[in-house]
Amino acid sequence: MSNTQQQIAKTNSYSVKELTDMESVKKKFDDVLGKRAPQFITSLINIVNSDRNLQKATSSSVVASALVAASLNLPINPSLGYMYIIPYGHTATPQIGYKGYIQLAQRSGQYEQLNAIPVYDDEFKAWNPLTEEIDYEPKFRDREDNEKPVGYLAFFKLINGFKKTVFWTYKQVDDHRKKFSQGNKGDKPTGVWKDNFNAMALKTVLRNLLTKWGPMTVDMQAADLADNGEYDHLDSERKDVTPDDNSVTQSILDSYEKEQAKDEPKEVEEVSDNGDSGQKAASEADKR
Repeated sequence: MSNTQQQIAKTNSYSVKELTDMESVKKKFDDVLGKRAPQFITSLINIVNSDRNLQKATSSSVVASALVAASLNLPINPSLGYMYIIPYGHTATPQIGYKGYIQLAQRSGQYEQLNAIPVYDDEFKAWNPLTEEIDYEPKFRDREDNEKPVGYLAFFKLINGFKKTVFWTYKQVDDHRKKFSQGNKGDKPTGVWKDNFNAMALKTVLRNLLTKWGPMTVDMQAADLADNGEYDHLDSERKDVTPDDNSVTQSILDSYEKEQAKDEPKEVEEVSDNGDSGQKAASEADKR
């Protein structure tokens, strides 16, 4: 095993708290969040402490996922529904919730109306994908847990008057989950899809609506890249922070080396200095 591999293995034994205490990692959060960085890091530590599955993921991948959320300025508390840190085995990945996409759309200041809803069988008559006309009669009432929607509807209207409607059937959403959701390709949903299918379905339809038909702001592009698993994008507005696992690991390694140097006994440094001086004196003697 190479020296670098040994150091990486050692960093994986650190907890998220120990990693976020390192200066280079703290600086990444500070660069993006400023004064809000300590509160965000505390929230991250609390989330990890309360999630056994997340504790099984490498700390560096958890921190990398948190940096993606920080770069988008989205809270990571799962109960809020803006951003999730999802463990897939030993690797954590960031996943944006439908509220996160709504938040990013609101920030653009270009939307007059924006909404996404589940549609149930007793409300739905027909859908024309060409004219985007839907025969829909809302019947608002509390639904039973076992009552599945027949589809999901998303709509926006921009300030300039442009309007767009997207409708996906339940099967279309589930087929999308099986095809694209990492670690969730089976017939039965698992993880966040099992616990919050409607929320994830609304996010899927909203993402399709906003990234395909809406204005592609810098934040929306970054969110789309993050959801695709591409975290290497650099953005001047994010102060050159690269939220990817490799960069975080390298930062951790750099901090580790510095802290190792600090922990070395003073005598070792003095011996090293004396050794260098002795070698220099011997060299001068040889020249004579």
